[in-house]
Amino acid sequence: MKFVVSSSNLLTHLQAINRVINNKNTLPILDNFLFQITGNTLTVTASDLETTMITSLDIDSQGNDGAVAVAAKFVSDILRGFSDQPLTFEVDSNYHMVITSANGKYEMGGQNGDEYPEQPLLQDGPVRSFTIAVKDLERSIVKTIFATADDELRPVMNGIFVDISEECVTFAASDAHKLVRIKNLHVFGSEPSSFILPKKPASLLKNILGKEEGNVFVEFDNKNACFSLNRYKMFCRQIEGRYPNYASVIPQNNINRLVSDRSSAIASLNRVSVCSNAASNLIRMDIDIDMVRVSAQDLDFSISANENIPCQYNGEPMAIGFKSSFLIELLSNIDSEEVLFELADSSRAALIKPFEQDTEQDVLMLIMPMMVSE
Repeated sequence: MKFVVSSSNLLTHLQAINRVINNKNTLPILDNFLFQITGNTLTVTASDLETTMITSLDIDSQGNDGAVAVAAKFVSDILRGFSDQPLTFEVDSNYHMVITSANGKYEMGGQNGDEYPEQPLLQDGPVRSFTIAVKDLERSIVKTIFATADDELRPVMNGIFVDISEECVTFAASDAHKLVRIKNLHVFGSEPSSFILPKKPASLLKNILGKEEGNVFVEFDNKNACFSLNRYKMFCRQIEGRYPNYASVIPQNNINRLVSDRSSAIASLNRVSVCSNAASNLIRMDIDIDMVRVSAQDLDFSISANENIPCQYNGEPMAIGFKSSFLIELLSNIDSEEVLFELADSSRAALIKPFEQDTEQDVLMLIMPMMVSE
């Protein structure tokens, strides 16, 4: 095997898939990238057995096709030290690799590529699929992954629920305190189906989607899911179990409506929350016709703060409390300049939506209130 490749191009691809590799692997060969040459295409694979990422790039092949497993850390560290230049990789029959640059030579031992775990296959039950635009998938993951839980007792809550119907594809995530639901209105499947995308592969996808264009072809069976992009492909094991009925907790009768400037609200909440109790992070909102008074206090340190935020409110005056870090997080993941709060009373969940919804995505966020004293 012998090929020439741009150092910066190869490094970009390796960095995108390197995050798959764990610090401690059950199989030593998983500390490696798998390099496979087919004609003038280099395919590189990284895996932790649960998640596998594959990328391909064009090269100038000057030898036979073949495969070799090479130490991921060594190759990545070497490439980071180069400015953009062509590098020559040569692998002999004993899997010994030599990297030659304009000014030097670097050598390392490799392993037989046939010993690397095989690419996963979708063969457990029927294979379903849908196609979604890169930008829609990126937004759906970015705006739901922060709401996933870290719950050892309920692992299904630790991922993003992908719910496919004949009308739309919905992404949902919840940690029981907050919930995010995003409907992609121009994406649909041929039949109702669903799967739970784990947090690690979701995060890996989020990191590469910003560099891609076009569409993502998503396939899944009963155990695995596959995401195919122009230059990358990712297989991942789904989280097993039944996701809770998230739709049943979304209130339908929150008649009190409040509209406020999103940036102003976030800024005020950030300032006032400095004075909230460190344990509860409670912030109180006293809502009236054209003003929201946000306040917080920590009696242990004798500190308090309050600010008035202009708003448009249609409903009965009320006082309601929220965990400020959750509320700020939700507001920060809404794109519109103004946000709409839909409220019932101080004891029931509040809905937060963009005041102007995107025509392609329906975004809804839910936050559970905290008790406030009268």
